[in-house]
Parts: sequence; C-alpha cells; structure tokens
Amino acid sequence: MTSQYVKVEKEAFLIDCGEATQFQLLRNNISLHKISRIFISHLHGDHFYGLPGLLSTMQMNKRTDDLHIHAPRGLDEVLLANFKNSQTVLNYRVFIYETSPNFPEIIYENDTLYVETIPLKHRVPCTGFLIKEKPKMRRIEPDKLPAGIPFEMFKQLKAGEDIVFEGELLKNEEVTLPPKHSRSYAFCSDTAYFEDIIPQIEGCDLLYHESTFTEAHKERAKETYHSTAKQAATIAQKAAVDRLLIGHFSARYKSLDPVLEEAKEVFPNTYLATENVKFCIDC
Repeated sequence: MTSQYVKVEKEAFLIDCGEATQFQLLRNNISLHKISRIFISHLHGDHFYGLPGLLSTMQMNKRTDDLHIHAPRGLDEVLLANFKNSQTVLNYRVFIYETSPNFPEIIYENDTLYVETIPLKHRVPCTGFLIKEKPKMRRIEPDKLPAGIPFEMFKQLKAGEDIVFEGELLKNEEVTLPPKHSRSYAFCSDTAYFEDIIPQIEGCDLLYHESTFTEAHKERAKETYHSTAKQAATIAQKAAVDRLLIGHFSARYKSLDPVLEEAKEVFPNTYLATENVKFCIDC
C-alpha cells in the first residue's frame, strides 16, 4: 500500500494514503499534527483507503490546524459519504483541491519550494508530484566583510550583486559563497511507460517510479497500465536523475532481488522503496 512522508525544512507532506498508513506513521514516531498537506495521486484503493481513518484519528487527537488535500475529482464524495454514515464530525477544517490529470500545474508554493503535478498514464485519472526547492541565495562570508555594512547591502550580496561601501567596491564572488543546492523529488505513482514525463523530471535528485512487474510480465504491465523495473530505470536514465527509487511491487514476487537487479542493469543507482526506509537528499 503506497504512502510516503516527505519532510522539507518545516513543511511535512503526505503523498498517497493507502491502508495502514496511520499505523506506519505512529510506528515511525511521526506526528500526525505536523502534516499540513496530503497529495493523492489517484483513486485506486491502495492509494487512498487509509485516508478516512487518518482524518478520524486526527480528529480524536484534537487537531485544530487546517488540513489541505490535493486529489482527483471524486475524493470529496467518498469522504463525505464515509463521515455521514459513521456520524463523524471533524473539529478542524479540511480543504480539498481538485487536480487535473491532463496538464502539469503548480498546486502549492511557499517562499522556498513549489509542488507541481505530473500527468501520468493509468487506467483512471492519475498524477505524480514534483517537489522542488526554489533557487537559493548566495551565502555571505562575514569574516571577509568590513565592519558596519548596512542590512540592505547584505540583501544585495545575497542576491549576487556587487556593492560599494565607503568608496570601496566589493566584488560579490570575493565575499560570498555559491548558493546551496536546490533539491528536487519526483513521485511518479501508477503509470504505464510514459516518456512525456521526462522533460518535467529531468535532472531530479531523487525519482520514485512504480515498478510493478519485471520484463517477464511486460504484457501484463501493458494491460494494467503499469511499468516494469526496466522501464522505470529507462525513464530515470533518459531523465538523467541522480537516484531512482522503485516500488509498488506485484505480490507475485516473493523476492524483490530480480526486480532490483533488472532496474540496476539499466540504471545502477537504483534502490527499493520498501516499508520504513528513509531516503535523504543532501542530509
């Protein structure tokens, strides 16, 4: 069952919410109250059936902060029917935003990052999500600056500008360091092999791409609009990403070694996205 907890600075996101998601969150000592936004890729049960229970538990734990959910059309109907018949009344506000499977769009942004949908190719409307940090400011080296520089000039230096202070020109590159790396993560949920996503995810630090089958079951993958491990690795290779995570494995594979080996033959920097494993970018 798919669910990923993504932490970026002070932001805490949940991507998909399959059954038992809240159990795994608690098992990993992750506070439910810190989750500000939930992104649902599509309305197949293994990606959202854990959501009604999670929302109810948040209510029982006396959540008061607003919760924002981004999902395909229809999620609101499912949740309202569930809460109506279970007589559940939430003591916090839930805002649901409809995502479009037809074109990429920025669905959330703050001062430091944005989240953009990635249209995918599946049996029902489905999107992935690209989480990307905005360009960062240059870093000042205080020991290389003369005393008394006003605050406004610090802002100019961080923006990459040269400054003139007390008649002296200070070259930016001589008193600052390059900006820290802006990180990016692409989550590509259930999808057939779909090269249209490559320009959007090109150069990502970390790519998650479903790998339900191996090439031995390539025809089954095509029938069900899923991908093989080789196909996921091919997308990673063509998009020139740094690392690839593969997941959403068919239950037919008692060992995941063949799945991982197939992907590594095409894209060596591949890892299994299995339960309770943490991956970091520039940690």
